[in-house]
Amino acid sequence: MNGGDHDQRDFSDLSLLELFRSEAESQAQVLTDGLLALDRDAQNLPAIEPLMRAAHSLKGAARIVNLESIERLAHVMEDCFVAAQKGKLQLGKERIDRLLAGVDLISQIASLSEANAPAWLEDNKLHIANILVGVYDAADPAKFANEPQEAQPQPTTTPVTAEHALDAANARDEQVLKVNVRNFDRLLSLASESRVAAHAMQPYVQSMQRFKKRQQEMFGALEELNRLMADAGIDESIKEKSLLIRQKVDPLKKTLQEHLSDLEAYERRLLTVSQEMLDEVLALRMRPFRDGVHAFPRMVRDLARSLGKNVRLEITGEDTLVDRDILARMESPLNHILRNAVDHGIEAPHARTAAGKPSEATIRVEARHIAGMLTIQVSDDGQGVDLDRIRRTVVSRKMASVLMADAMSAAELLDFLLLPAFSLKETTSQVSGRGVGLDAVHATIRQLYGTVRLDTEHGKGFLVHITLPLSRSIVRAVIVNIAGEAYAVPITKIDRIMNLAHADIHMLQDKQFFSLGDEHIGLIAASQLLELGETQHHGDTVPVIIIGSGRRRYALAVDAIVGEQSLAVQPIDTMFGKMRDISAAGLLDDGLPVLVLDIADVLVSIDKLSSEGSLQRVKGIGSADSTETKAKRVLVVDDSLTVREMERKLLQARGFDVDIAVDGIDGWNAVRSGVYDLVITDIDMPRMDGIELLTLIKKDSRLHNLPVMIVSYKDRPEDRARGIDAGADYYLTKGSFHDETLLVAVFDLIGETDG
Repeated sequence: MNGGDHDQRDFSDLSLLELFRSEAESQAQVLTDGLLALDRDAQNLPAIEPLMRAAHSLKGAARIVNLESIERLAHVMEDCFVAAQKGKLQLGKERIDRLLAGVDLISQIASLSEANAPAWLEDNKLHIANILVGVYDAADPAKFANEPQEAQPQPTTTPVTAEHALDAANARDEQVLKVNVRNFDRLLSLASESRVAAHAMQPYVQSMQRFKKRQQEMFGALEELNRLMADAGIDESIKEKSLLIRQKVDPLKKTLQEHLSDLEAYERRLLTVSQEMLDEVLALRMRPFRDGVHAFPRMVRDLARSLGKNVRLEITGEDTLVDRDILARMESPLNHILRNAVDHGIEAPHARTAAGKPSEATIRVEARHIAGMLTIQVSDDGQGVDLDRIRRTVVSRKMASVLMADAMSAAELLDFLLLPAFSLKETTSQVSGRGVGLDAVHATIRQLYGTVRLDTEHGKGFLVHITLPLSRSIVRAVIVNIAGEAYAVPITKIDRIMNLAHADIHMLQDKQFFSLGDEHIGLIAASQLLELGETQHHGDTVPVIIIGSGRRRYALAVDAIVGEQSLAVQPIDTMFGKMRDISAAGLLDDGLPVLVLDIADVLVSIDKLSSEGSLQRVKGIGSADSTETKAKRVLVVDDSLTVREMERKLLQARGFDVDIAVDGIDGWNAVRSGVYDLVITDIDMPRMDGIELLTLIKKDSRLHNLPVMIVSYKDRPEDRARGIDAGADYYLTKGSFHDETLLVAVFDLIGETDG
């Protein structure tokens, strides 16, 4: 063929069937979009022209690859569109249904492999014939009214050549280069390292600038010395030597200036190139939003018609670029949201008319970039959600008391819709009512470092607002310092950042909180969550990051807010398993590694610490907390609830600050993350016994001086010897001790408390 009018891409490795399959996919989408446009407005005659071209192209291409069924379907469709354009045929909803069924069949046949196609076509020839007759009826009901179902009229088509199939392929978007995930991750890692290397130049440039400043100060001192010598009438020979020194150092000044300018220019180029390379690598993953939602208008139309409703889907922001992985992962959640909207939210036409609404409902999907994030909004003008109904369901399922439910805000009530198996629908159907949907949406969005927010106005509509990072590879995060280590918190998970005055921190039932508006927010030490020990906050304020929502809204106290960065994140190697409270890792601009906090995990950890009553207080120098007399802290480790509580109450009555642990593992975690004056432990406990716990404590370089007392039912001499040999500072048997015995032993080891 003559390729002079086409681009010179190489199609030699593609079979004609593969080329046709690609063209059929593209043309089927054109047919679907056009038919849906006519379904919304039957008088939209300009929409018919691309339908005619798509059907004609399919007809010719199908003949090349000997797919006779598609050739017939496309030919009759073309006749149908020609008749509609001339005003001889009205494309009503029933005809459009049949034409859409034909498009579905074309896509199905085109997707068959060369090996499977003959058998499938033979097995489904009756189904193909039924669809074909249906399309004939749509084109001209009178002409084919007497045709038997198995009839297969032979349409006349214009002969075409293989050039036609290649022309259609050439007309598509530029050829896509496929890159596997491993290669892309490696490329992204190298681009990230390049950016880090570019940023590493900055300290060197700054040191050279400081050197330049000191050099200028030295030159200034020399000038001042020359002036003083001139004023003092110094010997001419000394003046000449001074002038000679000046002549020798002047070139140094100029050379340094030139080298520094070159270095600064090189740094700028390096930063620009490294950033552009990273941007280009990330661009490989980006696809327009339309690629993930092109099937939704058809799905909404078909679902609405099956439910006797009239619904139009409007999509804006189709050109918005989205990471291909995020786009693929969001297809199912968006499908859930749209199906819920059609089934739950949209009223029947007569109900809408009675409510003063148009009989045709509208669902809108909007995608756009805001402040470096991807936002997707799905809204409908249906009946919305009855908040009182949610409140009654919450109470009936014993998820909250009547008093608590009455006090909940609209946002808190709507959050229940995101819980697993929470449904307001009393009956199940093929569409919804099984308690799945929004919980799956929430889970997927959470995995993508995103957030979902619901809003409603009863009788007027429902809104789902989703915020996501633009890419799974790059996460915008706030970098914080916790116990001297850097951590990253995804911006999408942060509600607010603030500096909290110590005077605003209050205590209630051994838990710290502060007021923000009308809300009380619990204050948690981030260092305790991450088992980094206890830290003190200097100054008059504590930097906090507010996370969570509703009743699970907390403030994490950190050492410092470093700033905001875009991190190229990498998953943590599977050999480490799932790290608690950590989701991924990345590199800061200065090349240092940083761990990304998993806020969903963090909230679970906070709930656990709170339920155990083991939350530590956030302390600060210069605060009211630091001026108080500090009580000595004791950790009681025992698997017996009765013994634990007896010892805790006894020690607290004498002013000690007491924490409890239910076994050796729990005790080991507590003693590593807290600061204690004494550990009291049993021996026989599940998971880790007291001797093992004692051994770990005494081998730890930070904890080996911590006094440990064993309180056990084992009173044999060999048991006592075993405990002492392991390093116990005191051994007391439960069978013989009484109140004074335990207290005397504690006083012997650490003295009385100052609290």
